[in-house]
Amino acid sequence: MLPQPTLTRRDFTTSLASAFAAPERKRPNIILMLADDMGFSDLGCYGSEIATPNLDSMARQGVRFTQFYNTARCCPTRASLLTGLHPHQAGVGHMVDTGRQLPGYRGDLNPRCVTIAEALKTAGYRIAMSGKWHVTPVNESKHNWPLQRGFDHYYGIIHGGSSYYDPVTLVRDHESIPRPDGDYYLTDAIGENAVNHIDSLSKQPDPFFLYVAFTSPHWPLHAREADAARYRGRYKEGWDALRLERHTRMKKLGIVDPRWPLSPRDTQSPAWPDAAHRDWQQRRMEVYAAQIDVMDRNVGRILSKLTETGAGDTTLVLFLADNGGCAEELGPKAAALHIPKSTPDGRPVFPGNRPELMPGGPDTYQSYGLSWANASNTPFRRFKHWVHEGGIATPLIARWPKELKKTGSLSHQPGQLMDIMATCLDAAGAAYPKLRGSEPVQPLEGRTLLPAARGARPVDRELYWEHEGNKAVRAGKWKLVCKHPGDWELFDLEADRTETRNLAAAQPAKAAELKSLWEAWARRANVEPWDVVQKAPRL
Repeated sequence: MLPQPTLTRRDFTTSLASAFAAPERKRPNIILMLADDMGFSDLGCYGSEIATPNLDSMARQGVRFTQFYNTARCCPTRASLLTGLHPHQAGVGHMVDTGRQLPGYRGDLNPRCVTIAEALKTAGYRIAMSGKWHVTPVNESKHNWPLQRGFDHYYGIIHGGSSYYDPVTLVRDHESIPRPDGDYYLTDAIGENAVNHIDSLSKQPDPFFLYVAFTSPHWPLHAREADAARYRGRYKEGWDALRLERHTRMKKLGIVDPRWPLSPRDTQSPAWPDAAHRDWQQRRMEVYAAQIDVMDRNVGRILSKLTETGAGDTTLVLFLADNGGCAEELGPKAAALHIPKSTPDGRPVFPGNRPELMPGGPDTYQSYGLSWANASNTPFRRFKHWVHEGGIATPLIARWPKELKKTGSLSHQPGQLMDIMATCLDAAGAAYPKLRGSEPVQPLEGRTLLPAARGARPVDRELYWEHEGNKAVRAGKWKLVCKHPGDWELFDLEADRTETRNLAAAQPAKAAELKSLWEAWARRANVEPWDVVQKAPRL
């Protein structure tokens, strides 16, 4: 009998590991969904009265983040979301139609960034998108349209906003297309095309990445009457009562800490009993709620189709919003490039917030205004454009049944848009590219959120913002923030995330420390003083 080799403890452990090694994990499909101009409290699972059963179900099956942030505006958010960089590093520190001769403010994705689509394509993913693009100027070159940035298929609008009944810059793949005949509504079309993408991509052996960028609930206030009617009378008590109602729910859900007071009503908002045109004001919020309701319905269509393909449990699905509620009031000449002159059936369109016209139909082009945006952003201060919490706090829901076991849970991990790229790459087991063609790319700024989604304890980190001179830095529990033009304010977010007690005078050393951090980041990230940006020559 031959002698048997002697096994060390290490040999035994290694052989056991080999014998029971799990097969290589199959790369998951990934669906990333983005809402447009939606406040922190506008989903049922974040405290809203608006019917969002599909997103609420997604939250029950996944994880809700309570301290996730966007960049306060549509273009910069999309640039950061797509590239994993700060928006100025991607060339979109402001809007896409500015074209200023400053690296951070060209208003166009630069060649030194890669998109999630381009990165995942190197890992064998098939890529599709349905919805709003808005990271490049609308012109003849098409050099940064979706198919030039890694997507295999695209349906949506290149521009930032448009009529829901008759959208401008409607594109399929790489060609402009007319509005289809019949009963067209953009949110439904985005949902339908997303479902069609899933149907096609799921029949192929490779995993897929699908980006669904809804325009809802961005103005104009457009909703079919049957959808708006579901909310008739719901807002007769006004915005003050709505803020209190939502804040109560949010505390019960654990979305906000009961220690944080509800921020005061914005100084530009009247008390509800003093508001003029209250029937019209109610109608504005009814239509806004209907827009979110319809978006949720299309989220349901997407999730149902995913389940139908058999990939419901193995697909990572993410949902978030691009900025806080929008306080913009539309005048008769507002956003002229987005507005058709007539409805599809030939009636004139009357742009602007006109109390004599009830919004909702294709012949109107209105917004819901500052007071309702203040309610959308409950319990926080300020709005889209600004980097106080009301402008930058977003819901984030992550659903991945096979991998995220603590379903229905909350994560209080602070995070920012750049983390979405890192999270998708982590889930896919994909590397972040070092080159785009022959061009070196900026190093990835984000961090994966998967440990937090799996229940890891929150980790302190530094987060930074700048938009139109509004600026902020968060380091651990401390946040230093400035509304341009104005002075820095300092808040302890652990005790006061609603930013009601400015501690800058009481804690000057902490304020100076955070200011120094922000200035170092600004130099690194292509951020310029806002007055310099405004005076910069255009390309």
